[in-house]
Amino acid sequence: MTDDAITRAAELLKEHRNSIDRLDAILVYTLAERFKHTQAVGRLKAEHDLPPSDPAREAEQIKRLEKLAQDADLDPEFARKFLNFIIDEVIRHHMKHKE
Repeated sequence: MTDDAITRAAELLKEHRNSIDRLDAILVYTLAERFKHTQAVGRLKAEHDLPPSDPAREAEQIKRLEKLAQDADLDPEFARKFLNFIIDEVIRHHMKHKE
C-alpha cells in the first residue's frame, strides 16, 4: 500500500468517525426528547390511574419499527430489541410515577 493510499484511508476513517460522533449526539438528544414525552405520559397515566403498560400499543410500535428498520436497511431484530429496551425503561419510569 502506498503512502497516498494510507493517508487517504486515514482521512476517510476520520470522516467516518466524525459522522458517527455527530450521529451519536443526535441519538442521545433524540432519546432525551423522547423520554421527556414518555415521562409526561407516565405522570398522566398515574394521575388517571391508568396501567403503566399498554401491550397493544407496544405490539403496534414494534411492528411499525420493524417496518421502518426494513425500509432503512437495518436489521429488524436489532430494531425490535432496541425498542423493547426502551419500552422496558419507559414502563419502569411509569411505575415510579404510580408509586
